[in-house]
Amino acid sequence: MADAPFSPFESNLDRDAALTHLRSATAGADDGELFLERRRSEAMVFDDGRLKTASYDASEGFGLRAVRGDVAGYAHSTDISESALKRATETARLAVGGGGGTWADAPQATNERLYTDEDPIAGAAFPVKLDTLRDMDAFARDLDSRVVQVTASIAASLQEIEILRPEGTSVRDVRPMTRVNVSIIVEQNGRRESGSAGGGGRVGLDGLLDPTDWQGKIREALRVAVVNLDAVPAPAGIMDVVLGPGWPGILLHEAIGHGLEGDFNRKGTSAFAGLMGQRIAAPGVTVLDDGTIPDRRGSITVDDEGTPSAKNTLIEDGILVGYMQDRQNARLMGVKATGNGRRESYAHAPMPRMTNTYMLGGDVAPGDIVADLKDGIYAVGFGGGQVDITNGKFVFSCTEAYRVRNGVVGEAVNGATLIGDGATALKHIRAIGNDMALDPGMGNCGKAGQWVPVGVGQPTLMIGGLTVGGSAA
Repeated sequence: MADAPFSPFESNLDRDAALTHLRSATAGADDGELFLERRRSEAMVFDDGRLKTASYDASEGFGLRAVRGDVAGYAHSTDISESALKRATETARLAVGGGGGTWADAPQATNERLYTDEDPIAGAAFPVKLDTLRDMDAFARDLDSRVVQVTASIAASLQEIEILRPEGTSVRDVRPMTRVNVSIIVEQNGRRESGSAGGGGRVGLDGLLDPTDWQGKIREALRVAVVNLDAVPAPAGIMDVVLGPGWPGILLHEAIGHGLEGDFNRKGTSAFAGLMGQRIAAPGVTVLDDGTIPDRRGSITVDDEGTPSAKNTLIEDGILVGYMQDRQNARLMGVKATGNGRRESYAHAPMPRMTNTYMLGGDVAPGDIVADLKDGIYAVGFGGGQVDITNGKFVFSCTEAYRVRNGVVGEAVNGATLIGDGATALKHIRAIGNDMALDPGMGNCGKAGQWVPVGVGQPTLMIGGLTVGGSAA
């Protein structure tokens, strides 16, 4: 049985009292809000033929913020009560000080609903989830005798929030999230390789527990693992690289996306600071951040300040035309908030963050892009990476990549890393495919110690002159 709807002002806290304390905390401030949250999550991991972990977590709390200029006072508590709110008010007010600020306009209201409000945890009974994991394990092992280990997982969560503004308005949102993942290890002649696949979104579990869905994920994970069994050491050097569509957009997300968030540009620490209206990418490159795509992992009906999510163009035909903004940075930069004020939980203050960030497709057939690659790497899968978000310098490891010579895709390579910087990579995009695709729904983005779910996407791209790190001589 699902829990009752989150109603902090009906049981834990009197609304009028909360509003009184909120107004006290933000007196003389420019902005502020009371963010209330309840979150429930469940995760099951089936590993090496047995249920390895099964967890259920529940939490709730509030965060109180008062903003004046570029300073914010923030206090949070797991105790949603008037006494806790009173203490938080005293802490948040320390940022306001004396004098009076210029109060910001409240966010515009919206009736948009981008996803269901049903609890995905309750969408399937525990035995059904466990049986699905067992079936996934058995299916993977039956597909190929070289499979030596299978790790499958099912995760579901429900976040319920309410944002109370000093004007007396409030915004509610209910955010489901589901994901199914599988990782497979194969062995042949003493060599072991792995492959993984997964995805989900702000949807129920029904579709993800359907065999036609998870069997496809298992086949993909097995395909990648088997490909890597025959992979040779990757070459090293500066060469042209073709990136596949969809998930490889994580490279551009990290190398470029953070540099287009408002706070880094306001502070002048981004590689793109001060370049509004100037060409920062090759012609044809158009990049958007869009939190309004129904059911997507990175989508949000409203952001964590109450601003409706939006479809924001960041780069248009190579020209920088916009940044992603929360309310504070937008006000300080004299522009409108874009619906990108996000926080990990009630214990965190909001900041500008990406939602679903992707590059639009071009008009070139993907096969023609690969055929034009004379000597380089065709990278279609990525694992971990490191990025300096102030200058866009990145190092990404490839999980599936191939050597290309004279336009012909050759042997798979392992140990390949792509090294470069976002600002240069944007200008060196030489071809844009007509096959733009979004990732399957598995992205998480970190910034300043906070993690939020995101989406990425891109078409097939050719980028010239990336440094490829490998182990081949």
